[in-house]
Amino acid sequence: MSTLAAPPMTMRSRSTPPSPPDGPRLGPGAEFDLIRRFLPRHAPERPDVRVGPGDDCAVVAGDGIALSCDLSVEGVHFRRDWLGFRDIGFRAAAAALSDLAAVAARPIGVLVSLGLPEADAGSHAVQLMEGVRRAAEHCGAALLGGDVTRAPAVVVDVTAVGEAPHPVLRSGAVAGDEVWVTGELGGSALFVEQMHAGGEVELAARRRFAAPEPRVHEARWLAERGLATAMIDLSDGLAGDAGHLSAASGVAVLLAPELIPVHPAVSRHAASRDDALRLALAGGEDYELCFTGPNGEVEPFVREFQETFGVRLSCVGRVAGGDGVWWTDAEGNRRPLGLHGYRHFEEER
Repeated sequence: MSTLAAPPMTMRSRSTPPSPPDGPRLGPGAEFDLIRRFLPRHAPERPDVRVGPGDDCAVVAGDGIALSCDLSVEGVHFRRDWLGFRDIGFRAAAAALSDLAAVAARPIGVLVSLGLPEADAGSHAVQLMEGVRRAAEHCGAALLGGDVTRAPAVVVDVTAVGEAPHPVLRSGAVAGDEVWVTGELGGSALFVEQMHAGGEVELAARRRFAAPEPRVHEARWLAERGLATAMIDLSDGLAGDAGHLSAASGVAVLLAPELIPVHPAVSRHAASRDDALRLALAGGEDYELCFTGPNGEVEPFVREFQETFGVRLSCVGRVAGGDGVWWTDAEGNRRPLGLHGYRHFEEER
């Protein structure tokens, strides 16, 4: 036997140790000093987070782990002359957490990969991560860890982790279902248009852009009552996202223009109803829910939903045979929508 051989090991069971209560124990270096500033010193203990920040991986417990990631890039998804760094962080985390809402998952935590110029690797980075943490905590999620590196512009990549033992998917809609949306649409798109125009900005529209609220609690409420047969979050606009639901379920989505819940700020500033509908259906980044429910079964819960969450709930159409997304009238006639959601590579097509 080689003298370098290891002595026999005594096997014993050992549970996963909890994360240090006073924060992660990281080695020296400016990168790790910055990471220490991101994280709370006394994170609350949670049974679904077995290992938090400070190791090579976070370890979570759950039944049906749901995972989604969302990338925010300076100059594409946000501009620092439009938003503060806390808002930038909040929006980035909210976008990823909204994907958990789309399947009615219970949020567990978020992982954040952060790239930023060296000049921002101080208070700006800390503020951005404060925004991330605020969005996560608002949804009942923990900051699990991530990575940080130098980059030519600010890039925030957020991975959201949740638990979805019975996920609500895009593929469950059937002909005869009703189509519903939460909240009001178009406010975020109005802010973008007003900023590009350089004129007066509606504060309510800015709030919709800067601090979207992932509907994680609302989604779980709907799912627990069996009210959602299919669901998607509205990140690219109702026109585009309803198209994804249509394709996944193999059905047509028929929308009634008079039923679309347009944000009041959009109604005040739009030149016409058609212009308001363009912002509401094609603008994107509302992060509301679009879901289908059995005919007549959602309506009895509308008042309770609105009183519980302070969020509007609107039936906007129905599901029928066929494919695609259409306008419809009281007689059931269809006509082309003439709108599509946000497309990231539209100029290349």
